[in-house]
Amino acid sequence: MNRIALLGQPNSGKSTIYNNLTGARQHVGNWAGKTVEKNEGTYTYDGTDYSVTDLPGSYGLSGNSDEEVITTDFIQSGQSDLTVVLVDASQLERSMFMLAEFASLDQPAILVLNMMDVAEEMGKTIDADALAQKLGIPVLPFNATDTKDYVKLKKLIADELKTPHKLATAAPEKQGTIKADSQAKFDWVHTLLADVTTSGDSFYQMSRLDRLMTRPILGKVICLVVVLLAFLVAMLIMAPFMGIGQMIPRLLHDPVDHVLSSWHVHPWITSIFSTMLPNVLFFIISMASFVFGVNIVFGFLEETGFIARAAYQFDGPLSILGLQGKAICPMLMSCGCTIGGACGTRVMDNWGQRVLTMAIVWAIPCGSLWSIIPVISGMFFSWWQTLLVCVGVLAYVVITMLLVSKVFRNKLAPKEKQGGMIMELPPYHKAHWKHILKEAFLKAWDIFKRAFGTVTLVSILFYVLSFSKDGNIDHSLLYRLGTLIEPVTRFFGMGWRTFLAFVSGAFAKEAVLGTLNATIMGNRSLMEATFLAKTATADPSALGSTMASVISPAEALAFLFATTFNVPCLMALSTTYKESHSLKWTARIGLFYIGNALILSCIVYHVASLFM
Repeated sequence: MNRIALLGQPNSGKSTIYNNLTGARQHVGNWAGKTVEKNEGTYTYDGTDYSVTDLPGSYGLSGNSDEEVITTDFIQSGQSDLTVVLVDASQLERSMFMLAEFASLDQPAILVLNMMDVAEEMGKTIDADALAQKLGIPVLPFNATDTKDYVKLKKLIADELKTPHKLATAAPEKQGTIKADSQAKFDWVHTLLADVTTSGDSFYQMSRLDRLMTRPILGKVICLVVVLLAFLVAMLIMAPFMGIGQMIPRLLHDPVDHVLSSWHVHPWITSIFSTMLPNVLFFIISMASFVFGVNIVFGFLEETGFIARAAYQFDGPLSILGLQGKAICPMLMSCGCTIGGACGTRVMDNWGQRVLTMAIVWAIPCGSLWSIIPVISGMFFSWWQTLLVCVGVLAYVVITMLLVSKVFRNKLAPKEKQGGMIMELPPYHKAHWKHILKEAFLKAWDIFKRAFGTVTLVSILFYVLSFSKDGNIDHSLLYRLGTLIEPVTRFFGMGWRTFLAFVSGAFAKEAVLGTLNATIMGNRSLMEATFLAKTATADPSALGSTMASVISPAEALAFLFATTFNVPCLMALSTTYKESHSLKWTARIGLFYIGNALILSCIVYHVASLFM
């Protein structure tokens, strides 16, 4: 198979080209022994198969970062037959630094001038033929969002594999020094481009919007407002799909139950097909539709250049957590839904930063939790005490973020491999909606396919534990397990009722009230309380009057904190696993949150018991 390597700096459009070349035929993992994402895929052109390796995005090849070492070793090892070097045509002199680094490797290559449309909008012209003549390798003007350009790219790759070319222009390393410094490389690039490029502006003038966006305080406020508006737009996009998904359990439950019951199918199997599977399908559709909406808004913000400005504003504060400034976007999206936060980590530059960001955004209570915390708190406490509970939750969010960073950053984003962020703000340009919609659909469809099996398997396990033939919760395995270990859960501040609600909350936070209603009021099975949580809710007023008689205020407070800082819902866990491509790290993060929630619950319960 013909082996192609894609080489380029971050934000050069490399991932877009990789996705358009390989489509759904991709394999994602990690490089051996490194927390750096490895992307490999295939495509077919004119009856011939091609293998594509998307090398880690980096600003050069002479540094010591994992990304640069992996990229340099891969190219030098001869594992690729051709290297496609990608540069940003709108920022050509800066982007060509990668080519100056690559020139010393003496490998077959082609140069792709991506974002030519942006360069033209800025009044810049590039004589690709003259540049190709100087370099000795083909130079292709390109627009990664234009599907017609891929025919030219595939043909050029096929031709070059038959008759490969290497750089004819000497690299800086070959000009009298053993190791040329960065200035020598920039001088090499400047000389190379001297008579092949022209610019419409003799010097750069910062736009009025950028003068606002780069202010220390106002810029942060603008970024926060834009991301929150983006979340609202994502919810609006999600709403119709979620509405369709919500109809599935209602439409299928009664007909399926009637048909299977008339066939004398065992009630256990009947409930799987009439209750559990339709709701699992609803959960997955909701998750995929949110992923679709999030990727549309993030695709728009990234293409227009907003993400880079948000990264500039929040890089300093987030460096305390070991994160880049880009992490502010998924963190804010998690205020609405942890699924959106996990998917939003795709804007991060490397795998380690992505997983660390996912671990930290789990600490942020989602919208569903904020609909539960005041309700349960209001059953036991006055309005001002409920306000204090909410403030306490927010304070511990910060503490949890710091704890997560302390525990995981040395493995995922070690301090010795971090540095100050040096970046050039990309120019604003129009979004390519056809490309954004296509990418969003592919990612949502991928999440739907991959998550369906995971969510179904775990749901069946929980279903087996929570099922009882007569619907009586006292006859379920989960009840027996809960009452058996109640002496242990009591130490952590939860009785069997609140513990079962704690467990069901890991499936869907909306299930918490339904589970409490089932265990306290006894008018619903635990399975229905969990899997029908999104389509039917408990009556808080009726539940509250009875709940206060069987649960103490100290236990209720401990339960609130335990549920808030427990692992997110099952769909969020599944999304984290699919986005990180690591069951090991998803399990590590999950165990940390479960342990953190139980320890916190224990402390809150025993301290509150002294005063209540």
